[in-house]
Amino acid sequence: MFPGLSGLGGRGGLSPKKMKGMLKNMGINIDELENVSEVVIRMPDREIVISNPSVAIMDSHGTRSYQISGEESERAPSSAVGEAPAEVPVEILESDVQLVASQTGADLAQAKAALQESKGDLAAAIIKLSSK
Repeated sequence: MFPGLSGLGGRGGLSPKKMKGMLKNMGINIDELENVSEVVIRMPDREIVISNPSVAIMDSHGTRSYQISGEESERAPSSAVGEAPAEVPVEILESDVQLVASQTGADLAQAKAALQESKGDLAAAIIKLSSK
């Protein structure tokens, strides 16, 4: 259950359950994350990918540490950290423009601009124009 702790109990005969109990008495809690499929460590020039990981979280007086074990591989960085994904243009239908214009009394250009700003959301565009 806790791969990093299994070696600690080897000579003394401590089971992982007893070791967890002892650590808890010292204010250290260990829990295992379930259903983790992948852990990615991103660096500027590469990513380290841990597949089929076992992830344990150790909480010691409010400080959390993670222990990760699994199958390691490397790959090129998938994208720069903090870089926004490219926006997909939203198709604005003429019928939507006419509907927004008729509901708000705005002209077609204003209705189309409101739809583009709201990424095609009819209700948001109508509310935006109605609140002016």
